[in-house]
Amino acid sequence: MYSQDIINGYRAIFSTASIADACDQILGKTMFLPHEIKNRINNKKIVGPAVTILEDVTEEKLPPQHALDAIDESEEGSVIVISGCQTLETVAVWGGLMTAGAVANKHEGAVLNGGLRDINEIRRDYDFPVFSKTVSPGTTLGRFRTISANQPLTIGEVTIYPGDLIIGDIDGVVCVPKAVVEEVLLLSKSIDERELEQAKLIIQSGSLREGLAKYGRI
Repeated sequence: MYSQDIINGYRAIFSTASIADACDQILGKTMFLPHEIKNRINNKKIVGPAVTILEDVTEEKLPPQHALDAIDESEEGSVIVISGCQTLETVAVWGGLMTAGAVANKHEGAVLNGGLRDINEIRRDYDFPVFSKTVSPGTTLGRFRTISANQPLTIGEVTIYPGDLIIGDIDGVVCVPKAVVEEVLLLSKSIDERELEQAKLIIQSGSLREGLAKYGRI
């Protein structure tokens, strides 16, 4: 969906902070996910198009079929994003077997507005980046079921559409809408460059105020 130049360009950005700032300036709205959603496995950075999965409550013991199908059928390099119509914080919507499937299909990572389990297994066997809101040993079976794939979903203040670019690192997760991917990348690069220059000036001058006065960034 995205050229390798675009993917590599976002990988080279210092931090999701620059991307979040660029989205603020271009879109005038929040595009970073809630701070609770963080990488529970490692410090790897992820960059890839969103494949969205929505869940809702049920008492039936049903497998998360939309998610399982998406893992097998989505393009290599995808980021599987799972959220719910109700809170998913108390259960794990992702675990070791889904990770094995994601690794087998060469996906980039997973972002969960809910729980994660099998952390030791995922770290030991796959080292696959999973950003989750919580950790829980509990299954979704008999509690939640998947109801759709590749439909818009909302996490915090951010509505994620299928194919939007998801970037996650140690600072958090940002969603860049498809229509502004190139524009946000260019501004993010500029922010990185200016911040590097500003940091050098602060170190050389011994003055934070001088750096702020020249570059106006904090």
